[in-house]
Amino acid sequence: MTLRVLGIDPGLTRCGIGIVDLEPDRRASLVHVDVIRTPPELALELRLLAVAEGIAAVLSEFSPHAVAVERVFAQHNVRTVMGTAQVSGIALHAAAARGLTVGLHTPSEVKAAITGYGSADKRQVGTMVARVLGLAEIPRPADASDALALAICHGWRGAPSAAPTGGALTPAQQAWRAAEKSSGARRVTR
Repeated sequence: MTLRVLGIDPGLTRCGIGIVDLEPDRRASLVHVDVIRTPPELALELRLLAVAEGIAAVLSEFSPHAVAVERVFAQHNVRTVMGTAQVSGIALHAAAARGLTVGLHTPSEVKAAITGYGSADKRQVGTMVARVLGLAEIPRPADASDALALAICHGWRGAPSAAPTGGALTPAQQAWRAAEKSSGARRVTR
């Protein structure tokens, strides 16, 4: 059965949103892609509200089975990290409020899943996202492509608690699950 995953590349100025449908044989198809934008001169609480409303609208319109969010990592720019963390919290809250399973994935984890190389650059990720989804060109900006990569990664890694009933894990998903268990990685669920 088809698994619909919403990928969110959190950002305060640009928040990437990508929805893909994944088949049990790992085929993926594009459902929706967009970027929620907020102007830096707008008050922080209004920017967060705009992102929250954008995420809520996508959740309501497309009814995903699971949500994948990029795990926040430390950067040198504290302001960027704070905005990313705040948007991540909004995304996690929106998913939990709807009872959806959430997967947090590091950038290198997503790159490895999509390209086979954990240090791939944004162009390589975008190229593979376009290839996997059968698109004529790379989704732009990179936030949109990254959100789609998150959704694909999450679906390929397998999320049986998010899969519609009757969905069996593919051999690749079983391998991911075994690796996940042995590494102590955990999935956030409600």
